[in-house]
Amino acid sequence: MKLPCITMLATLLLTVPAAAQLQITPPATTPSAPPEKQKARPPAPAKKKEAAPAPKPSASPKPSPSSKPTPTPTVIPAPPSDNSGADLVYGAYQRGQYKTAFDLATARAQTGDAKAMTMLGELYSNAMGIRRDYAKAAEWYKRAADAGDREAMFALAMLRISGRGGSLDKGEAVKLMASAAKLGEPKAAYNLALLYLDGQTLPQDVRRSAELLRQAADAGLPEAQYALATFYKEGTGVPKDPERAVRLLQAASLADNVDAEVEYAIAMFNGTGTPKNQPAAVALLRKASRQGSAIAQNRLAWVLINGVGTPVDKIEGFKWHLVAKTAGKGDLELDKQLSDLPAEDRAKVEAAAKKWLGSK
Repeated sequence: MKLPCITMLATLLLTVPAAAQLQITPPATTPSAPPEKQKARPPAPAKKKEAAPAPKPSASPKPSPSSKPTPTPTVIPAPPSDNSGADLVYGAYQRGQYKTAFDLATARAQTGDAKAMTMLGELYSNAMGIRRDYAKAAEWYKRAADAGDREAMFALAMLRISGRGGSLDKGEAVKLMASAAKLGEPKAAYNLALLYLDGQTLPQDVRRSAELLRQAADAGLPEAQYALATFYKEGTGVPKDPERAVRLLQAASLADNVDAEVEYAIAMFNGTGTPKNQPAAVALLRKASRQGSAIAQNRLAWVLINGVGTPVDKIEGFKWHLVAKTAGKGDLELDKQLSDLPAEDRAKVEAAAKKWLGSK
């Protein structure tokens, strides 16, 4: 059975520091309960491929295990809080007052506040307001995880699977991820899905992988929406469904997932699973190109040079060709067409490419 190459996302999320996958979000503010009835309720630390548009068809891209895209940080809405002390901690964190957040969280943690413990783990893991110390981060994450905090479970799993802050322990990492996923943590469900897809740490199970991706996608995680779209596009663990794949790509694209933007643009350009809309596709290719996608830059170059879905603009088109080439997305046919341009136009193209690359 042919599997989609999503494993490079697993490599990314399971080898970088756990802190890189977390983003703290503030709790929703509600009136504080009377002191004698007040409970610390955890606010949440929140924290390619290539189907070518005409005129240049090509096979669907498969992300390579060696590629290292930077996913957009995922903000998971926090549950309501009845804890004004926690609000102060997260308020300081949001304002970048990490030392204050550390001091406040330390005091809160002494009262048994699991979210304050998770915050301390986050601060130690990211060297925010305090020197980085993975061992102390793991200690605080463990205390919060034992108290039932799902984000702490996920963060500790990421440390365990990378061997930071203690010995490498994939077995414990999997158990922590499974517990966090069961409690509704989308990042844990997503990473667990990738482990089931990869088939190394866990037995390969594409159906289970698809279920977990759906859970994370339904929670709004763009990376999961993109990966699940690939499953529906190729019929992996789910029935093939191009229209559903496109809806997922659209959702991930709206969350600024660049890979999804490229795929969605190509689907709109070709009318695959969605009505054809070449002007909108070109606009999205422009956006993804400005965000650094070499695939988008190559496709944008083709449509601009050939005037498909947009007016012909060879200077701009060949500029994007040269920019994509510097990112490893060379194109021999466009190289030949560029060499056929008048010397004056080639000079304009090269100047435009240098200007773009120099501003990066």
